[in-house]
Amino acid sequence: MAGHSKWANIQHRKKAQDAKRGKIFTKLIREITVAARVGGPNPDLNPRLRLAIDRALSVNMPKDNIERAIKRGAGTDELESYEEPRFEGYGPAGVAIMADCMTDNRNRTVSEVRFAFSKYGGNLGTDGCVAYLFRRQGVFVFPPHSDEDRILEVALEAGAEDIANSDDGSVEVLSSPEHYDAVKQALELADLHPADAEITMRPETTVVLGAEEGRKVLKIIEHLEDLDDVQHVYTNAEIQESAYDEA
Repeated sequence: MAGHSKWANIQHRKKAQDAKRGKIFTKLIREITVAARVGGPNPDLNPRLRLAIDRALSVNMPKDNIERAIKRGAGTDELESYEEPRFEGYGPAGVAIMADCMTDNRNRTVSEVRFAFSKYGGNLGTDGCVAYLFRRQGVFVFPPHSDEDRILEVALEAGAEDIANSDDGSVEVLSSPEHYDAVKQALELADLHPADAEITMRPETTVVLGAEEGRKVLKIIEHLEDLDDVQHVYTNAEIQESAYDEA
């Protein structure tokens, strides 16, 4: 199937992560700690913890930091009480934007998220107003000029659902969350290493934006991602590469 371009988005995100590594580490440590407290310290028995560890390793978090966070989560010390709300809204041109949060003060987080939307021409909506536009999926992204036939063969054999070809030549492997680990392991055993892999909220359809609208949406996303309480941001906007260059 044909797919939207992901490559510019991934490169832009990696540059942003490099620039904010300390903040990224703080958010990931919080996620690892909570995941270990909720589901136990063994990543083989705790899919949420395993995914959090994978994310931490992908941004080169030291293993000592990861192990300390797991031990803290699994320990008997009292941890802060966190809620995990999702906030949904609309950006320029009516694009859908969702922010998954982890917070010990919901009122503070609502205020900060609402400000991020309104500052750049968006609006915070009601629960469920855009979530129906997304599907939870495992996504593996390979750079342009990858061996698509080999990727397809290995991934489908391991339980992947489909492959999406992007206009820029990059390749996405799509899986259900339940088959994510099996597909990931099969690709690694076949020496096929994606540039990006995650379980995410993937839009069922996208909205194509011009460069100016795309820059406004990027501003909302970047503002949200910079908030301490925001763990993940999702959108159905398809943004031109030129918007990233000028954002």
